[in-house]
Amino acid sequence: MPGSAMHDIYPTYPARGAGTAAGGPAGTEQVDLYIRTYTTLLRSSGELRLRTLEPTHIGMHSSLHSGAGSAQPDMGALIYATQRLPPCMPAVRRVILGQSAEAFRRALGEDVTAWEQVKAPGRRRRWHYDGGERLAVFIASQTDVDDLIPTLVAWQIEWNKLHVQLRSLPHPHDGDPVAAVLNAPDAMLGGAAEDWARLRHIWGERFAEVLRCIAAADRNMTVRLLGGTHVGYARATAAWWQPIEVVLREQGLHERPLYFVSSNTHCLINLLSGVACRYEREILAHVVERGDDELSAELEAVRTGASRANRNNLLYYAARRYFNENPEAYARRSQEERERGIFHVAPSTAIEVAAQVFALDRLHIEDLDPRLGNVDAARLRACPAVIVNIDYPLGLAAYHILRCIMERAVELRGVYILGKAATLNASVGDVLIPDVVHDEHSLNTYWLDNCFDASDVAPFLIFGSALDHQRAVTVKGTFLQNHGYLDMYYRDAYTTVEMEAGPYLEALYEGTRPERYPAGENVNFSKLPFDCGIIHYASDTPYTQARTLGARSLDYRGMDSTYAGGVAIARRILTCEALITT
Repeated sequence: MPGSAMHDIYPTYPARGAGTAAGGPAGTEQVDLYIRTYTTLLRSSGELRLRTLEPTHIGMHSSLHSGAGSAQPDMGALIYATQRLPPCMPAVRRVILGQSAEAFRRALGEDVTAWEQVKAPGRRRRWHYDGGERLAVFIASQTDVDDLIPTLVAWQIEWNKLHVQLRSLPHPHDGDPVAAVLNAPDAMLGGAAEDWARLRHIWGERFAEVLRCIAAADRNMTVRLLGGTHVGYARATAAWWQPIEVVLREQGLHERPLYFVSSNTHCLINLLSGVACRYEREILAHVVERGDDELSAELEAVRTGASRANRNNLLYYAARRYFNENPEAYARRSQEERERGIFHVAPSTAIEVAAQVFALDRLHIEDLDPRLGNVDAARLRACPAVIVNIDYPLGLAAYHILRCIMERAVELRGVYILGKAATLNASVGDVLIPDVVHDEHSLNTYWLDNCFDASDVAPFLIFGSALDHQRAVTVKGTFLQNHGYLDMYYRDAYTTVEMEAGPYLEALYEGTRPERYPAGENVNFSKLPFDCGIIHYASDTPYTQARTLGARSLDYRGMDSTYAGGVAIARRILTCEALITT
């Protein structure tokens, strides 16, 4: 490794909280205080009022909730939290977290799985709502706690700000407390007009109803944690793996060499199944029927050469909507995929992570995306390898999942991670390839021989840049950083902030070493017994624009970096199996 001084090779981090002078900017000490506060209080067998956590939440000065202590609404934080909580939240007063249905049954005397299952637009998690004021949340790891508690606190803080403002408005003659603000909420309540437009879009027809709920009462929610043990998480992961193993055994694939991919459930399936191209006419007709003028214009621009976007990427994006809205076509698609050795396994436990199984010898050569290169048909039909691809998990769930798979795989040939990350110095849409990962959970720093470099991604990346030799830091939660915290890492050239790489590497450590992963050490991963690669695509820039996560999301243009990384991973697997010919 380059550098003559030891600190150039292994940077020395300040003690947790060091560098935060009295009255100075908030740093890691305030973040640690917040985590310790809710972690210790949740040990109680009773319910914790979220208002107890508001002072430390505000004092943390989160980059994602920089306006927490202001009387004015922080619309970015409110939008972010709203997107990551289910629509029933205006009625919820009590939130219960548990690892299994049995844990809920013992504590509540009820089967919470019989409650209505609800979803949050921006967070995959199992939620069950009792139709009244209780919300049961299944947690897959400690990261779910680190993610959910700050989200709930932020949501409650912003709810109560709006409540105070709505109650302070002149009482209307018709008795409707929000009638005066519906047309111009930004002028009456503060915040930017575009933020209110986004919130109106999220709440839809319920916009006025939710505002009336906010005006009617402030919010003082409680939260209760049932269990939360390491053994419980391991047990939940084993239950998650069981239906995947059933598929492998039923298909005679359980003793074959395995490649593990953590990405999403749309990338590899599109690259390897050819489904979007087979249904191209129907998909394009659906775009027109939906009145999606923006996507239609983009597709036309690609056809005429006015846009450099990859046409297949746009088709893949449109295909997702088509199949979601056409059950019969989706059923035909599923049958075609099974005939090609592709099997979907939906999540059914506390771990809300879908999985896909690909038997490479059953794929059809004509279905493969052209970007994968020239694949030898005879070798493909003889290839014994299997790919298990999962929808990327949240934080420490990654450790439990990969640890479980490594315990059960007969031969693991490769581990590849493709996920979203925040960037401190690049742009949204850039691809970041790290060779150093620092994990905030264990305080270990991993030095990788990443099998990917910029040349593997750049040929398939049209709009962004491929940046290798980056340094990534795995954090505990999206709210759990502030400017001082990020600045500390930025000064040590850690410019990628994400949530899964560290836990995956902890599992890899235990799969390649005779002991459990250490704490606070530098780990050399230059010679692993199998292929290993990590690719991140930048989805927001918290160092300069903390509100990007809440203010918008990646649309079809985000497919560029996602599929560039997916193509690199698929090509790597095909190359390792000697299937690509020059």
